[in-house]
Amino acid sequence: MDAAPRLYSHEDVVRFLEPDACIAAVREAMGNLTAGAFEQPLRSIVTLAPGRLFAQMPGVGHDELGFGAKLVSVYTDPSRPGQSRHQGIVVVFDRASGSVRCLAEAGAITEIRTGCASAVATDALAREDARVLAIFGTGAQARSHAIAVTRVRPFERLVLWGRDPSRLEALKAGLEPRLGLGITTTTDGREAAQAADVICTTTAATTPILLREWVRPGTHLNIVGSSLLGPAEIDSALVRDSRYIADYRRSALAAASEFAIAKQAGLVTDAHIVAEIGEVLLGRVAGRRHRDEITLYKSLGHIVQDLAAADCVHRAATAAGQRGSP
Repeated sequence: MDAAPRLYSHEDVVRFLEPDACIAAVREAMGNLTAGAFEQPLRSIVTLAPGRLFAQMPGVGHDELGFGAKLVSVYTDPSRPGQSRHQGIVVVFDRASGSVRCLAEAGAITEIRTGCASAVATDALAREDARVLAIFGTGAQARSHAIAVTRVRPFERLVLWGRDPSRLEALKAGLEPRLGLGITTTTDGREAAQAADVICTTTAATTPILLREWVRPGTHLNIVGSSLLGPAEIDSALVRDSRYIADYRRSALAAASEFAIAKQAGLVTDAHIVAEIGEVLLGRVAGRRHRDEITLYKSLGHIVQDLAAADCVHRAATAAGQRGSP
């Protein structure tokens, strides 16, 4: 009889999902996604009410990751207007036996693996001499991106942008002891962008908060906040002028809002998505081709990232002799 599956709480995920291990796992998962034999299904989203969504993300990892799904609600957080909370589970099945291996709380998995996916893209696409990171946003993803992306380049300064000075200062105070680098804050988007070699947008903005005219040649962009059609964090000129890399091409064509808006305006075609990040990682397509190129990674998230992160939790907890709740 198969052993009972283990359940990992939010606290378990935060404890056991170490950034460097998650970055390595996500890097491997994205390469395997591109190389894999399975055509992965797209996520489905049910709108329950304004600000309330139910999303289902099924998929198949490589043999060790098995297969599984993420079931999550995305509700506007009343304590943080304009921000959302992800609540739900990631369930991982064993490929050989079909049994459930583990379940993990989805909010922490999503928060950490998304920052790690942007770290993977930054490592593959940013200039080697990138030294200033700018993060647009003040929520959980801003924090996770600061922690993860600073692992892949020797950044000397972090610039935080947001509309609320008090939230900026709170984020800065929480990051300073962990990162050990200079952190400045600003409510001026142009100022943040023009200082940066790498920019991550992690906001709930519905209209662009990052404009083409602000972005310097050679910048790398991780565009993260919008995961469905409608909201857009960057303008269409920036989409047009960037070397556009998707996490998963079919997802980007279906749900990358900034790309869809630029396409509707006649500024780009489907061919503007030059590669999946997995193609770059596998050496099939060049990432950055020259120093002054603006590279863009559009992050929509994929279930293989969740499976990889949950597997990291399971392995680390098992090695520590703490297997979650049966």
